[in-house]
Amino acid sequence: MAIRRGGSQSYGFPIYCAAWLPLAHILKPDRPAAEADADAPSPSPPPPPMVLLGGGGGKGRNGVPNKLVMAALAAGEEAAPALSPDTVIEVRTQEEVPYKMAVHPRGDGVFCAFPNGCKLYRWESQEGEGLQNLSLEPDQEALAELKEDGLQLAISFSQEGSILAIGGEDGHLRVFKWPAMAPVLTETDTKTSIKDLTISSDERFIAVNRSSGPCRVWDLHSSEVVASLPREAGEMFGFCRFCNKADNSHVLFITAMEGDYGKIVSWNTTSWTRTGSKKITREAISAFAVSPNGALLAIGTIEGSVVIVDSKDMRTLVTVKKAHLGVVTTLSFSQDSRTLLSTSFDSTARVTYVGSPKSNGTSIWPILLAIILAVLVYYCMQHKEDILAMLPR
Repeated sequence: MAIRRGGSQSYGFPIYCAAWLPLAHILKPDRPAAEADADAPSPSPPPPPMVLLGGGGGKGRNGVPNKLVMAALAAGEEAAPALSPDTVIEVRTQEEVPYKMAVHPRGDGVFCAFPNGCKLYRWESQEGEGLQNLSLEPDQEALAELKEDGLQLAISFSQEGSILAIGGEDGHLRVFKWPAMAPVLTETDTKTSIKDLTISSDERFIAVNRSSGPCRVWDLHSSEVVASLPREAGEMFGFCRFCNKADNSHVLFITAMEGDYGKIVSWNTTSWTRTGSKKITREAISAFAVSPNGALLAIGTIEGSVVIVDSKDMRTLVTVKKAHLGVVTTLSFSQDSRTLLSTSFDSTARVTYVGSPKSNGTSIWPILLAIILAVLVYYCMQHKEDILAMLPR
């Protein structure tokens, strides 16, 4: 797999959160060819991949605004991709800094967590006008019950977008049906804050890491705890992500710090047993991501480094030391799993091109090799006497 280092772009404000945008769902599709005017000009090429960045200077009067910024992947050489310095959309968020975000996978909007509550931003556009007239506007009616609910440290939509889960600094875990916001699961533990959470692609399980204790897993169909995944001596759990396998089963990956080492632990989601553990870095892990095809894992560190790992054997594929000058705050793979986005407090957003990674399934080469060997064995058996006659006596 060819993995190339990318380039970074500075946007002049500390970036706390970021995500790739599902443009196919956000932009209005072109009219069907049968309805198009024969004399109309040919349709314009599709827009480049785009990201949404959130952050700012907070409440202090330091001259750094709080905002959401939409930026495009710049056209150019694949070997050194970078985001464009020119922003497509910029939304000021006044005195509130966007701390966490979750982009709805089907284009319903952007869920943002601020220090004092949450807001939903909707995509607005004039029909037929495309990207140039796209805007992001706050929905004042949505999420009324969450507007003054404190800081949410973990937020996530499910892969299909019908489940929303949020976990607060106050230890409150809530899971809702989207968009009705009907409660699915609620748990409060005021002694711990929620570090991270993840929803399986089949929307059956949610795993939650808190500031202390094991990783707990709920069955969302029954709202019952099905597993409590223990830490080994000296471990402190951090991030968690479900990962799809080729046979539609899942693996749960959890990052952990053990002494000076940051590592990734894997869990079987049928028996909920630990299946592997690999030390990856000697820097504290500050961000974690799994590629949509399940082939790659990525970690970011407080020293600004980015590491990409093969999810099957935990082999380190690339390490970018000092990819950022500050803490890596967000990692996100593009929908095609080819590009990794990383952001930092140092105001930079960096993209690293990861080529065409194989899916997390069975490689075709062992199958081809087995077929070739079988053909050779068959040929030898059919022509055994001729082959023996050719050998020196």
